[in-house]
Amino acid sequence: MKKISFFLLVFSLFFSLLPAQPAIAQNFAATEADDGAVVCAPDVYLSDPGNCLPLGPSQTLTDLARQGFPYPALPFAALKRDDALSQVPFLYYKITEYTTNTYSSLDGAINKSGALRQIGPGDLIYLTYIDVDESDRGTYFLLPSGEWMPGDGTRVSTPDLFRGLEFLSTPRTAFGWAVFGTEVRSSPGYAYNIPVVRTLAKHEVVQVYNVINVEGEEWVLIGADEWVPGSQVGVVFPNTAPPPGVTNGRWIDVDLAEQTLTVYENYQLVFASLIATGMEPYWTRPGLFQIYTKKETEDMSGAFESDRSDYYYLENVPYTMYFDKARAIHGAYWRTSLGYEQSHGCVNMSIGDAAWVFNWASEGDWVYVHDRTGNTPDDPEIYGDGGA
Repeated sequence: MKKISFFLLVFSLFFSLLPAQPAIAQNFAATEADDGAVVCAPDVYLSDPGNCLPLGPSQTLTDLARQGFPYPALPFAALKRDDALSQVPFLYYKITEYTTNTYSSLDGAINKSGALRQIGPGDLIYLTYIDVDESDRGTYFLLPSGEWMPGDGTRVSTPDLFRGLEFLSTPRTAFGWAVFGTEVRSSPGYAYNIPVVRTLAKHEVVQVYNVINVEGEEWVLIGADEWVPGSQVGVVFPNTAPPPGVTNGRWIDVDLAEQTLTVYENYQLVFASLIATGMEPYWTRPGLFQIYTKKETEDMSGAFESDRSDYYYLENVPYTMYFDKARAIHGAYWRTSLGYEQSHGCVNMSIGDAAWVFNWASEGDWVYVHDRTGNTPDDPEIYGDGGA
């Protein structure tokens, strides 16, 4: 993520684009053009001022305003999140075999004799371990239950793959994150003659000044003559008006179209993050819900196909907040990326961001799930219990 304030960026953009002009007095008094007409003091003039000519700096500022840039430039200030939130007291590993067994002793695991239980079949199985034995005999994991398991797994680090933003007050412009590294174009569209001006890094924060539709696709304006496809950016559109049915100024907003989660308190936006929600046909159900149970850790398992070929088993899922049957907001240590649909209906977050929401939330808090595109079905009859 580029470590430059967007205030300085936009400020510099304003003045780097100005055509060469004579020096302007400190009080910005109107000056007289060569032909005798009065040039307007530098400002935004969206209509003809009548008594002066909106040229020079005023023309540049007005052109930027028509694109959606505010004047004066608005700062974008977010707090640094506590990195300690990303730490969990667990060691995880992913089972790479379709099925595996546990044994009562290390020798039993080595010889594969006297199996206690079978785990799987399934292709999304993550366990926790407390010790590992590595030698020329192979790798074997000791589980918290005292069972041993052959090294049919891959150890998983739990990096802080994404960091949300915390705020003291609601930002006055929309903002978002690049979901992937993506090209920035000088105008919206994919035509070959539209120059690529730079590349956004994955998870880079951008301010969003305008959204338009070009040939059926949304494009967002993130800088002066800088456009990226809307599908490549998870955008937060701050809205401090409580959703219908919310009885206080405190709620969690889950935006399925943008794959973002925001938290509001006292009618102010206080936190925002990228997420991963349910993929078709395991959508995250739109509606207004309330957190009914919070659990610091939770084991999750299930299957949706009749042959159970999609069975999953996930141990010690951190910071789980159930709000709609088995659908929950929680940390997802098995995700390597966020910002697009991936789950069986739950709202997946990075561990640190889930910890922030978990610490903020109370049972009974509102969760508002919505999709402005209408692509997510809202018929409750098609929804089961959901899952991770």
